[in-house]
Amino acid sequence: MYSFNNDYSEGAHPKILEAMIHANLVQNPGYGMDDHCANARALIKKEIGREDADVHFIVGGTQTNLITIGTALRPWQAVISTDKGHINVHETGAIEATGHKVLAMPCGNGKLTPAHIQKALDLHTDEHMVQPKMVYISNATETGTQYTKKELEALHHICRQKDLYLFLDGARLGSALTSSVNDVTLEDIARLTDVFYLGGTKGGALFGEALVICHQDLKPDFRFMVKQRGAMLAKGWLLGIQFEELFSNNLFYDLASHANEMSAILRKGIEACGYSFFSDSKTNQLFPIFPDQVIAKLEKDFLFSVQERIDDSHTAIRLVTSWATSEEACRRFISLLETCR
Repeated sequence: MYSFNNDYSEGAHPKILEAMIHANLVQNPGYGMDDHCANARALIKKEIGREDADVHFIVGGTQTNLITIGTALRPWQAVISTDKGHINVHETGAIEATGHKVLAMPCGNGKLTPAHIQKALDLHTDEHMVQPKMVYISNATETGTQYTKKELEALHHICRQKDLYLFLDGARLGSALTSSVNDVTLEDIARLTDVFYLGGTKGGALFGEALVICHQDLKPDFRFMVKQRGAMLAKGWLLGIQFEELFSNNLFYDLASHANEMSAILRKGIEACGYSFFSDSKTNQLFPIFPDQVIAKLEKDFLFSVQERIDDSHTAIRLVTSWATSEEACRRFISLLETCR
């Protein structure tokens, strides 16, 4: 049974594990105040072209989203997201549990537009309602789509115009940046957003996300919030080591490229079999639409998740590739699919 269920089924890339083993018996200061974290911060700042940015290492994505949004918003303020946004669907109400409302806007392709943001603002006009203050987007999105530079510039413009923070969830940012249709760089993202993060958990690390804060107003006392929310890892150097490796010798991009290449093999094979897709994804998440009887056959040899019911006899599933996905597994999936026609 091979899993295409997610991109964190494996541990970590061997280079990362080797670096962690090499440093295993070396004593370090705790809570991210070590040389590994300092070096990783320097590498990331160089990559994004922003020496003025603050970089914080946090264990997981939900913690990162919760702390970032909780820090940015006052008690009466809310965050705008797509209805498919991770904070709206897959984080057990973590944002709402802090007293902040998620304003979920229906978006068929998983991407927010200025029109969605304006609609949310038009619906929340006075002190009797929550006040929108932050826009939350993901790149790649929950449907595998991605933002172009033009789209990010448009979001940046309306956020500046309406005095909103723009926060980019980068759990799968590596996949977006290395896709065949990408025209965005990390420097662009650092210029066009107020805060974003670089996903390690889904990008070949054992765990961890690197949060990058570009907006001055979000920087003060951020470590206090990290500590209060239980997200300040005592052995913080374990996070630093991983991001040192990811941003040395192009590893962050190489691992994401591999995931996309494996996804492309699946996409080409699925298209050759005559099937369509729920979304136009060129990243490491695919959402093919199959007859239910085909899905029943595939489930005997592969793990994957069900995305959405299309009609009485067809369902969109989700296939996710990772830095460790083998070409052999992708070819085997397509071979089985061919027998199902």
